Amino acid sequence: ESDLMTHAVIMAGGRGERFWPKSRQGLPKQFLRLIGDKTMLQRTVSRVEKLLAPENIYIITAEKHREIVRHQVPEIPQENIILEPCGRDTAAAVGLAAVIVQQKNVTGVMIVLPADHYIADEDRFAAVLRGAVDAAAENRAVTIGITANRPETGFGYIAQGQFYKSFAGIPSYQVERFMEKPDHKQALRFLESGCYFWNSGIFIWRADLIRRLISEHIPPLAEGLEEIEKATGTNRYPQVLQDVYAKLPKISIDYGVMEKAQGVLMVPGDIGWDDVGSWTALESYKEKDMNGNILDGQGVLVDTKNTMVQASEKVVATLGVHDLIVVEDEGSILICHKQKAQELKKVIKALQENGYKEIL
Repeated sequence: ESDLMTHAVIMAGGRGERFWPKSRQGLPKQFLRLIGDKTMLQRTVSRVEKLLAPENIYIITAEKHREIVRHQVPEIPQENIILEPCGRDTAAAVGLAAVIVQQKNVTGVMIVLPADHYIADEDRFAAVLRGAVDAAAENRAVTIGITANRPETGFGYIAQGQFYKSFAGIPSYQVERFMEKPDHKQALRFLESGCYFWNSGIFIWRADLIRRLISEHIPPLAEGLEEIEKATGTNRYPQVLQDVYAKLPKISIDYGVMEKAQGVLMVPGDIGWDDVGSWTALESYKEKDMNGNILDGQGVLVDTKNTMVQASEKVVATLGVHDLIVVEDEGSILICHKQKAQELKKVIKALQENGYKEIL
């Protein structure tokens, strides 16, 4: 019964700048085969298909990616591909998706998840989601917290509060608060205390609840969504969406709503989650040689240590280097020290400023 009430919304609007030059505006990270033989989006869809039929799975993405999405996941009905005329961050995307889900089911539960994350244990993930959906059906906003196993400074954290109750064998806890990305010292403290979890960016709630929370915490967004809602199902919809969406507040759902909302629940997910945020994140999924090198493509790595080479068309040779990332794709080459992989946006900015827009 509850499956008819449950919808998944996969957010596939990201730009994936930290995977340049493989990831470009025309083909961002979620559409790449970064791990194994399926793209990140295809993996996310097949993961959700363990729980839901394709007609209950929605994908929200940029208008220009309509064809890629249709090509990569043809099983998703075309009318379930929600197109954003421009990127307005995740609060607007979640709000628009809630409006669309409510056309089918006003109080339907929405599982909101990023298209470009990796989850190793898909069966455990399905079990955790079932518990989260049951909790969300009681009209609570729910998030999946990931057991932190290193002092990671690249993620937001969730402070775990009191045990609330178990749903389908999955424990849930009150969320004390959401924390922004910490510095290294703070991250070490979080790890030692044992009651901080990584924020997975996976949220579960009823569509009517998230609409109410948006009204409470981001009123201008709520107003814009009401205008869009009035036009749904009419031939005015594309034009209204175009006009209204560009003016919506640009804010993330975490910052705009979750950090301010009361009574949020967290279910811990020991699911082998990874947000695959940068080139270095791929290392643990690739075969290394005896010198700690990874070579994807053609080339030789001579007197080279702990270096990852991704070559699409050209032969790459390295000599006497260590701890580098070298990526060659469509005539562009990135050479980056591993410690700087998180900061690739600096390169994107520099390329833009120096007239290289066409290769981004």
